[in-house]
Amino acid sequence: MHERTEGRLSVVVMGVSASGKTTVGTLLARTLAVPFIEGDALHSPGNVAKMRRGEPLDDADRAPWLAAIAATLADRSRYPRGLVVSCSALKAAYRDELRKAAPGVKFVFLDASPPLVEARLAARPPHFMPESLAGSQFATLERPGPAETDVATFDAAQPVEELVAAAAAAVRELGKLSPAATL
Repeated sequence: MHERTEGRLSVVVMGVSASGKTTVGTLLARTLAVPFIEGDALHSPGNVAKMRRGEPLDDADRAPWLAAIAATLADRSRYPRGLVVSCSALKAAYRDELRKAAPGVKFVFLDASPPLVEARLAARPPHFMPESLAGSQFATLERPGPAETDVATFDAAQPVEELVAAAAAAVRELGKLSPAATL
């Protein structure tokens, strides 16, 4: 079990592209009265260019990005009360890296179906992550398992207001949730 840092709240809103990480993360941060950091802003120009070309990222591409997110989560001087960060965190190893950097971090997994993601990507304003890469995100996704007791899973199709309220409650009480807690 990781040590808890009293009074500091670190949260990663995770899921595949277009699952609602930015929308939910922004509102969750506001609800929790901590800053929100858009994880996509921490990608290197090379990663962004690769995705724009329709090429999926691999572990080597993601490593510096995950290190930047981990450093942001661990930055107690800039974020003494904590923060909410959006990050796909598709693999268990990625989540473990974030846990090492920020003991006590909590994850909000927005579980989105392929048809929901497809519809959202088609309706989304231009973004460096093209619709063509959605399949690679689902192929890479390792859904959080029962051992990941610091993850609360939510159906990304739920109304945003309900998601944010449920996520805020889960983050505050995550230790009391069953690992399979869902909305």
